[in-house]
Amino acid sequence: MNRIKTAVIGLGCRGSLLASIIADMEEAEIVCVCDLYEDRQADAAAMIEKKSGRKPRVCTDYHEILHDKTIRAVIIAASWEAHVRIAVDCMRAGKITALEVGGAYRIEDCSLLVQTYEQTKTPFMFLENCCYGKFELLSTALARKGLLGEIVHCHGAYGHDLRAEVLGGNVNRHYRLNNYLKRNCENYPTHELGPIARLLGINRGNRMRSLVSVSSKAAGLTEFSRTPRNPDPSLCGQAFAQGDIVNTLITCEDGTTISLKLDTTLPRYYSREFTVRGTKGCCLQDIDAVLLDDEGLEEFFEPLDSVKKYLGNAAEFSEYLPDIWKNVEKDRLRCGHGGMDYLMLREFFRAVQAGRPMPIDVYDAAAWMAITPLSEQSIKQGGACIEVPDFTNGRWKTAKNEDVVPLG
Repeated sequence: MNRIKTAVIGLGCRGSLLASIIADMEEAEIVCVCDLYEDRQADAAAMIEKKSGRKPRVCTDYHEILHDKTIRAVIIAASWEAHVRIAVDCMRAGKITALEVGGAYRIEDCSLLVQTYEQTKTPFMFLENCCYGKFELLSTALARKGLLGEIVHCHGAYGHDLRAEVLGGNVNRHYRLNNYLKRNCENYPTHELGPIARLLGINRGNRMRSLVSVSSKAAGLTEFSRTPRNPDPSLCGQAFAQGDIVNTLITCEDGTTISLKLDTTLPRYYSREFTVRGTKGCCLQDIDAVLLDDEGLEEFFEPLDSVKKYLGNAAEFSEYLPDIWKNVEKDRLRCGHGGMDYLMLREFFRAVQAGRPMPIDVYDAAAWMAITPLSEQSIKQGGACIEVPDFTNGRWKTAKNEDVVPLG
């Protein structure tokens, strides 16, 4: 098999994990790794050599990768601030570009991604792994089969206690800290929005029309900074701009709504809260349940714990799972977020090999990343309604709604 010669830019926690997965794949070969810090370069190169038997080159300046004609694809997992600049440079250099997730800083950045793609036609994929999540794809398959009826509303969250990670930004050379110090917005929307947008056909017969965002006060990080669990005592008592809870409500062209929640600086368990509500049923990720209307749901008035035994466990609907999850090798389920990372990267490299369109394209990236600056604007204006730009320039009206993988 023709292995795609690949470079990885950005070798922090996320970049190193992606490199580790790619090093075990038959579809690609990592020939170069790049990071601003030499210790991260050395660690990644040693790990890749141990896994694959081939030691990649290392560099500090990613422009060296752009000038290497042997490299076909680039994985970008640098800091959020550098994402768009590096992706634009990669596309202009003709490198097939895979961009790790994060919110944009300006709407103009989203427009620049689209403009660069349209000028260069360089293949571009947005690496939103949750679009390949097992429950998310099952829910989408059920919606496509009509089992949930007409879809009315979807909800998702990035619920993840990141207090120690954020406060450890100086210690661990992590980019989140500066964002939480200076910005108040839905800073990481795509994990929850990506699968919802694909289910609702956003950019493919539907579009996000407007949003409203509101934020709570910021108290969680400051409180945590005064505890012994704070990894950076220099931040004790520090004030932060980022509100603890940000709620965003999006209205779509077809009348469906989407609610998003950022919840990363208070005590909690991890959850994406992926929820699909239709006229005939719903999917509830937090309790791993699918409820269909023929089960007499109108009779349930008891608290949730009392009615769980009546709920349809998602496993009962396994026949509707796409083949990508039915056939995944068991050892791959240990590869990053329960297998999502491996499946996402495999689909990217197989699309490159086959010359197929990217499963998650630049228009998806622009629309989803735009939620961050739009939410920031709405919050600043006291929860004002903000229009969501159409990065497809009207092509969403006729675009075919295709899923990231065949759903059967």
